[in-house]
Amino acid sequence: MTLVVVTVMPKKGVLDPQGQAVQGALAHMGFGDVSDVRVGKRIELEIAGHDPAGQATKMCEDLLANQLIEDFHVEVPG
Repeated sequence: MTLVVVTVMPKKGVLDPQGQAVQGALAHMGFGDVSDVRVGKRIELEIAGHDPAGQATKMCEDLLANQLIEDFHVEVPG
């Protein structure tokens, strides 16, 4: 089994209401130096087979990421 980490984030220029809410809350708490917040998701997969990164990429294209509004990055940690 191979650990594959997928990070899914809203595309630049796409409205991120959750990120805006977090940024507003941080500013309200005194962290006004934060100029932008983007909220995404991290997905960890244990995948068997000869091409776990390729399988994870296909999973992202088919299900895990909405490519109209999200970008994804697939990583196999060292």
